[in-house]
Amino acid sequence: MLETAALAAGMSWASGFRLYLAVFAAGVLARLGWLELPHGLQSLESWWVIGVAAVLAVAEFVADKVPGFDTVWDSIHTFIRIPAGAILAAAAFGQLDPQWMVAAGLIGGTLAGTAHAAKAGTRALINVSPEPFSNWVASLTEDVTATGSLLLAFFLPVVFFGLLVVFLLVAAWLLPKLWRGVRRLRATLRSKPDSRPGRL
Repeated sequence: MLETAALAAGMSWASGFRLYLAVFAAGVLARLGWLELPHGLQSLESWWVIGVAAVLAVAEFVADKVPGFDTVWDSIHTFIRIPAGAILAAAAFGQLDPQWMVAAGLIGGTLAGTAHAAKAGTRALINVSPEPFSNWVASLTEDVTATGSLLLAFFLPVVFFGLLVVFLLVAAWLLPKLWRGVRRLRATLRSKPDSRPGRL
């Protein structure tokens, strides 16, 4: 049960900012025999699923390095990452009673939503900077974090849960500040005077 819970939580959380990498990593490790997926997630071992996830993971890797476009990408994936996190968590508990699936889906969607909100809010504020380096550093940090957290969830579940608790505490403190920062940024952009020349 601990391993299943860690796998569900890890994939849901990683889905909040690296969905396709999470699916790809789980599928490849299971295909190689290094990871045993629950029955509800064994479809991730399909070469078709692995191939599609690989292509989308590469696309996301590139898109996430382009300042401005990464925010558009995040906005679109608001409607993809959170439901996917809920589905992956629910599927991990598919062999148990339905109430476990429902609870896992709710928790998985919450984890994905929290991770997505932290990522999208942070990157929106970083993109105000004219230089691209902070954006690239943030993106590469997310790549490493997603990879490391997935490996911990798959192979060291106790360590993963400890770090997940720390992340949730930090997110509870950080998200209100990010939200206020994004609101101030939007208000500033809207209040800028129109620089276009007036008509005669």
